[in-house]
Amino acid sequence: MKGSNPDHVFNVSPPTFALPAALRLESRERDTNQLLQLHDATHFNTMDYETKIYPHVGGYGRYNRIVVIFSWFPNFAVMLNLFCDVFYTLMPDSYHCKPDPQLLPSTFLLSNLTRQGYLNFTIPWVNGTGLSHCELFKYSTNASIFSENVPKERVSCTKGWEYSHAAGLQSNYVTEWNLVCTDYWKIPLQHICFMSGWILGYILLGTLCDWLGRRRGFLLSVSLSSLLGVAVCLSNSAVVFLLLRLAQGAMLAGIFISSYISRLELCDPPHRLMVAMISGFFAVSAELLLPGFAVMCRDWPILQAVATLPLLFLLPYWWCASVYPESPRWLMATSQIQEAKKSLQDFSTRNGVCLESEICPGETLLSEMDVAYGEDCQPHYHSVLELRQTRVIWKNCLILSFTMFIGTGIQYCFTRNLHSYSRNFYFTYFLRVLTGLLACILLCLSVNRLGRRGILLLSAIITGLASLVLLALTQYLHGGLVLVLSVVGLLSSQALAMLSAFFASEVMPTVVRGGCLGLVLAAGCVGMAASSLMELQNNGGYFLHHVIFASFAVLSVLCIMLLPESKRKPLPDSMKDGERQRRPALFLSQGDRDNLPLLRPSASEYNPDNYHRLVSATRRMLTKDTMPFKIGAVPVHAPLLAANGAPSREVGLENGLLREDVDVA
Repeated sequence: MKGSNPDHVFNVSPPTFALPAALRLESRERDTNQLLQLHDATHFNTMDYETKIYPHVGGYGRYNRIVVIFSWFPNFAVMLNLFCDVFYTLMPDSYHCKPDPQLLPSTFLLSNLTRQGYLNFTIPWVNGTGLSHCELFKYSTNASIFSENVPKERVSCTKGWEYSHAAGLQSNYVTEWNLVCTDYWKIPLQHICFMSGWILGYILLGTLCDWLGRRRGFLLSVSLSSLLGVAVCLSNSAVVFLLLRLAQGAMLAGIFISSYISRLELCDPPHRLMVAMISGFFAVSAELLLPGFAVMCRDWPILQAVATLPLLFLLPYWWCASVYPESPRWLMATSQIQEAKKSLQDFSTRNGVCLESEICPGETLLSEMDVAYGEDCQPHYHSVLELRQTRVIWKNCLILSFTMFIGTGIQYCFTRNLHSYSRNFYFTYFLRVLTGLLACILLCLSVNRLGRRGILLLSAIITGLASLVLLALTQYLHGGLVLVLSVVGLLSSQALAMLSAFFASEVMPTVVRGGCLGLVLAAGCVGMAASSLMELQNNGGYFLHHVIFASFAVLSVLCIMLLPESKRKPLPDSMKDGERQRRPALFLSQGDRDNLPLLRPSASEYNPDNYHRLVSATRRMLTKDTMPFKIGAVPVHAPLLAANGAPSREVGLENGLLREDVDVA
């Protein structure tokens, strides 16, 4: 602050040398307390994590990269358990009742018929589908002529069912407990319960990550999901299996959301997108490997054990705190200063940056944190219930939940068209996985160039157009064109869902990022469960389902325009930071149109760094006994002049210290 009057800028009373030294010190302490109170009021604006703290601990250094790599492995384990549900609930291609000899005439001889003839004699034939799935022929006991005209009646299965092998598995949830015919409704119910578990996990454990921290929420979810995964292998009834999968789904959601948030909070803006998309590649690899695991395991309990094994490999994260540390950004946002200082020192040391005290401790990062937050700073936590008092955060959360719901729910409409093109399970499965992989690649190439909002808008437009064309013109289009439109719609809807989750994690404040992102991801699970509701009604409401989601996709185009742009911007930490986000202008305008020369600010602006150093140095002088250099004892009544007429050395030295501090500022 050279060249200006520090007393005028900082409102510090000039030293009165006629007063005793004790009174002067008391006056300085009072003025310093006023400075500290003013600084506390402006602290959250000056102590910015992205610009003030993150670069001083090494930025996105070597240790941050290592932690991010270890945060990718949980994504593989979670997705492996999630998509196992596809194989568990897969209906075999063909099945029929087991023949019951008691329903045949007493004079019937099996040796007179072939295997296929015997099945045709005992099981009704349904045109277009083959042998009946749920009925048997019952003959009168005294029948002696065996032909099609023999009197008989149809009855339900009495001896169980014979199944063809499901895709990759010899037995699954369906064949284990015969969930066919009258019990078919239990299959979509199981999927709905599984998705309900994910919804509860996203909401509850996401909020828990804001209260207990990312690391504690992650470790709690890993431990319980591993135990529940082992318990699922030992299920002895359909009801027990359903309840255990519901609970495990909730814990898997906790693993996903805590690891997703942690890796993003360790990155700088240029690396956030790539880090998030690489985690998507881990999910795609789990989907690609899953059919091979199913073929090798053959039975569903063995496949469940194989899927649980990666979760058990995550348990060492309990003891290896260095591979999954607590997020220092969350510690700072919730005012846990002592824990944040330890975490930042650990990060700086492992990144090759030293945060040790220098000659002037007030100019170091850790000393500035002490002054900024105070010694008696108490942690302060937030919850998603506080969104009721916000406008911008609540609006962003609602819009991104809406787009996430559309992106996951409308995929059922496109995959059903793929089923009509080919009944092969692996054709639909791998085509969906490959479109997800292509969506990740396209997002990596485009989002950092064109922005989050622009690509989200483009994905919603393509999804809406593809769904509307298929809805109106499917019966008039060639089969190949229907396939192309279905693939394009599936690709854009997957990109819409992935980018909605990533966008939400960037625009939500750190103090409620877990709860808000949980709400967005829970809306996506609601969209996934909507397809099971259609199957629960034997696809009776498919047309209405398609119309609703196509209309929502068109409506989302208008909603996305209200979102802010988060490209190359720091993550918001406080609720105030989240409320400051505004959407960019729809049309380009001249930025200096209203910037008149006479209204331009002067060149001498207030610098918060210099102000911060002044407060820090002043407080250190008043509270510390050890000084950078020793000051002689000041007499109670310091003379104004020495014996030779020169100013007193003590007073001059004291004024020199004050002037030196001001000049440094």
